Order: sequence, then structure tokens, then C-alpha cells
Amino acid sequence: MAAMLTTLAAGPVLAATCDVEIESNDAMQFNKSSIAVPASCKQFNVKLKHVGKLPKVAMGHNWVLSKASDAQGVAADGIPAGLDKAYVKPGDARVIAHTKVIGGGETDSVSFDVSKLKAGDSYAWFCSFPGHASIMKGTLTLSK
Repeated sequence: MAAMLTTLAAGPVLAATCDVEIESNDAMQFNKSSIAVPASCKQFNVKLKHVGKLPKVAMGHNWVLSKASDAQGVAADGIPAGLDKAYVKPGDARVIAHTKVIGGGETDSVSFDVSKLKAGDSYAWFCSFPGHASIMKGTLTLSK
């Protein structure tokens, strides 16, 4: 009986490991600083939720993933792209995935192929809204 309960309990937990929800707020903060992506996932989904009240033109946030070594360049090159392009340079091959920019009370999601990640590489995620990337950032790792 105990084995059966363990199996039943483990089922939903395993299914939930291929996605994460991250909250952002009006104080330029994410509620997480790291994400571990299981190598067993084919796709990984990130849901970004803005729990603040300010509109996206004033305190918008997005979630952008790149190699850690590319993050600063991706953020800088995205600023001229503007809000309508989510402060991500169109066609930037360094960007693995990104959400749109959202304001208070809004959500957005993005999924990406886990096969784009390589074991041992360092990945960073950040908000590319101008001036936010230096504070609003985290790390992503591929876990076994």
C-alpha cells in the first residue's frame, strides 16, 4: 500500500518539474534567483506573473534566457528594440527564450526546447526592461 501511495504522489510531482512560475513586482524583484531544468524534460515552460500594480510602460517586466556570457550584451542590444519588441533585439540568436513585457496583474508564458541547453554551460535569465537587468536576474542550470 505504501508503495502505491508513493507512486501516486510522485506522478504529479514529476509532471510539474518541466515548468516554473516566477513572480515579479513593482519593487524590481523576482521571487526566485535560480531555476533547475531537469534534463528529462523535452520542453520547459516559464510562467511570468507580475504581482504589482504599475503599468508596463512604468514598471514592465519580462523574462529573457541566454547563456550567462551573453546576458549583458543581450540586455544592452535589446534596449533600442523598444517596448513593442519586449526590449529584445529581433532575431537575436543569443536569446534562447523570452516572454513579452507585462505590467501589474498580467501574466505571460514561454516554452523552450530543453535540447537547446548543454550540460556544464552557464545560463542567465533577466528582465530586459531598461535598467532592470542588473538587479532582476537569476541563473538556470540543466540538472540530471
